[in-house]
Amino acid sequence: MPEGPAVRKYHCLVSPFVGQQVVKTGGSSKKFCPAGLQALWFQDTQVHGKKLYLRFDPDEEVEPPGDNNPLPENPRKGAQRKEAWGPGRQGTCDGALHSTELVAPQGGDGAGCLRGDPHAEGPERWLQIRFGLFGSVRVNEFSRAKKANKKGDWKDPIPRLVLHFGGGGFLVFYNCQMSWSSSPMVEHTCDILSDKFHREQALEALGQARPVCYTLLDQRYFSGLGNIIKNEALYRAGIHPLALGSLLSPSYLKALVDHVVEFSTGWLQGKFQGKPQHTQIYQKEQCPAGHQVLREALGPPGGFQRLTWWCPHCQPQLSPEKLEQSQLS
Repeated sequence: MPEGPAVRKYHCLVSPFVGQQVVKTGGSSKKFCPAGLQALWFQDTQVHGKKLYLRFDPDEEVEPPGDNNPLPENPRKGAQRKEAWGPGRQGTCDGALHSTELVAPQGGDGAGCLRGDPHAEGPERWLQIRFGLFGSVRVNEFSRAKKANKKGDWKDPIPRLVLHFGGGGFLVFYNCQMSWSSSPMVEHTCDILSDKFHREQALEALGQARPVCYTLLDQRYFSGLGNIIKNEALYRAGIHPLALGSLLSPSYLKALVDHVVEFSTGWLQGKFQGKPQHTQIYQKEQCPAGHQVLREALGPPGGFQRLTWWCPHCQPQLSPEKLEQSQLS
């Protein structure tokens, strides 16, 4: 699924629609009813790690948006908002829904989606969106096929959800799972792209007696961190993926957390500036120093295995003494 930087950009793309009413819906989702959003008001949006949250209410009153800055150090306003839309975002939707559009029937009760939850204090008004591997959000345009499929057909991707707003624009969501929740589970202290990211908590988690590559993907401590960030941070910190955190010196662990934040922030800023993502080790055959890169699926026993790239020369398995000597040299 898309990592934190990508979902943060999606958050900025949908933010300009806050305060508008949904006037028409579409999409191919089977488990979620797009038509139920018709006539609701889009009131707020939040992002946490790899999840995007959208709040809908039957009333027009808009609540103050949540404190959820998409960029650390808050370089989000002005040029960033303009770049998020980009010159290519201007488009039309006439006849673009194809046969997959599901328009809400006349008289449909959109507020019916905001059903009561017996285990929650209030109605479920937040739509939680989890993106798949190729999940994305489009503004005022639909994704088009860039190449033919295995059958030789040029078939455009089918959107899971389409939202048309009273202001004239529309949002399109691809390859995602949607569900209602009573409130967004937002924990800024573990979000690697939040100003409130708790470094001490992250360092404590990394110091456990388990391979650091397992801990980095634990969303309880590194929300938004995915396989690309994991590989890049480990390489730049010079740490072997299977090194036990309990055997690494504090300076190594601190360097690893610094690289996680630095790479993630740079990746997000590059997205707003239209710059391609540059990796040093992920999916490479050689590292920047010219060494042969190894690749192996690594993960906890019985857990999910993720492809991992590392350089045995730049990221050797060393004893604690040699690690400390290497750090001082």
